[in-house]
Amino acid sequence: MTSPADQSRYDRPLTLAQMAHQVLTTADGREKTALSHRYAAAWVASRAGDGEAIEIGIANPPLHPARPAKPELLNPRDVPRRKPGSEAGRKALLHAVAHIELNAVDLHWDIIARFSHVPMPLGFFDDWVKAADEESKHFNLMCDCLEALGSHYGELPAHSGMWRAAEDTAEDLMGRLAVVPMVLEARGLDVTPGMIKIFRNAKLTQAVEALEVIYAEEVSHVAYGSKWFHFLCGRENLDPKEVFHGLVQTYFHSTLKPPFNEEKRAEAGIPPDFYWPLADDLPVKPPALR
Repeated sequence: MTSPADQSRYDRPLTLAQMAHQVLTTADGREKTALSHRYAAAWVASRAGDGEAIEIGIANPPLHPARPAKPELLNPRDVPRRKPGSEAGRKALLHAVAHIELNAVDLHWDIIARFSHVPMPLGFFDDWVKAADEESKHFNLMCDCLEALGSHYGELPAHSGMWRAAEDTAEDLMGRLAVVPMVLEARGLDVTPGMIKIFRNAKLTQAVEALEVIYAEEVSHVAYGSKWFHFLCGRENLDPKEVFHGLVQTYFHSTLKPPFNEEKRAEAGIPPDFYWPLADDLPVKPPALR
């Protein structure tokens, strides 16, 4: 029989970290994103004073988020290559973007759950909840586009390498900010205009409009990474550029690939001298990190 004390514990609202944990442990993509939307709305209401107060809390998130049975996850080199100009290639491209967006939902909730113990301003959590909410919308937009073409998320294989950055930086908040938003998501700013052109040429208006939404909103996600990375560097009196170079060389297992969308990267707070030295594979001496 449940005691009154136990019952009151169960009646307490979830903390933000617990909400993040629940999203991470939900496997189905549509269910995961519906839960993400619901928890994001609850957090926004709480911050506005319109809902029950939600504490940050702490959580013990899984090293890997729950995933649906499909798509089959392959080594990146084993994922079939398709020409983007063909119908099959366009479906594969939409499928790849859907997979990226689903991983992004988990990455943004994971940074909340995994680093909720780090003293940060509430604005840090506001930003990543908003980013997770928008990534949830992006995943559903891509799924809608796939279904309009007679396909669905899970029909094609996807690569398994996207979560490696999360594993590698599971104990390093600065590293997470440097590699996920400031490298991986910044890469999206470079390649999305080309994808939009492919679907515009194919007169697939739904896909064009969806990718334009993603392109516009991803700038903010990269900017959140840059903002909080610079905040942490400032708090510890570290040079952001040197720290960035050292962390990317430590955690990102490749060089950065031009061409770069310098305009959108600058809009997101990442100047060229952050990424060009890494693209040229020039030696950059890592700073003495703690």
